[in-house]
Amino acid sequence: MKITYYGHSSFKVEASDGTRVILDPYVAGSFDGAISYAPINEPADAVIASHEHDDHAGVDAIPGNPLILVHPKSQMVGGIQVTGIDVAHDEVGGTKRGRNTIVVLDDGDIRLAHLGDLGHLLDQATIDALGRLDVILIPVGGFFTIDEKEAAQVADSLSPRIVVPMHYKTEKCDFPIAPVSAFVKTQTNVVQLASSVMEVTSESLPQDRQTVVMQHAR
Repeated sequence: MKITYYGHSSFKVEASDGTRVILDPYVAGSFDGAISYAPINEPADAVIASHEHDDHAGVDAIPGNPLILVHPKSQMVGGIQVTGIDVAHDEVGGTKRGRNTIVVLDDGDIRLAHLGDLGHLLDQATIDALGRLDVILIPVGGFFTIDEKEAAQVADSLSPRIVVPMHYKTEKCDFPIAPVSAFVKTQTNVVQLASSVMEVTSESLPQDRQTVVMQHAR
């Protein structure tokens, strides 16, 4: 599985059979320019949004004619099984910010979960529904989502082999959220990747859990 980090919460996932899925593409320039990552101009077989806010649901901007899934439930996309798990965007059942979908992609080798704008800790039923996870893409910036301490607890509860932080403040995101350094301080085995691309196979997974900070491509 090849993972490309565009920026904010947007990634491209490519399976071994070539199937391409773009997750949570932002609308470039949205929120009065607070999201200033460059547009995503690469095609995909499917585009998935965990929820319908503009920093996650720029699905119409992806070129070509991809399958568009918003709050997905269960769908095969090429060689990737897509499964959605319903959670909340806040700590009060979605009454403040609505619902959010955790999106699980399984290509038969790697099982990856994109947590979208998760706003709360996970109960045991949700943890059980998610099952074994090799990689999680997790929001860490707080304010609109779980913060760095809650993200650390969620990561512990899911026990993945690789944790990739997302949805944090950068020079191209002017939201009132924390930088990734706050989350990094909660972790013990951190890799600062000098690239926006990471390839993961079942054979290459680390024995001990790693937190991998990726560079944004846009």
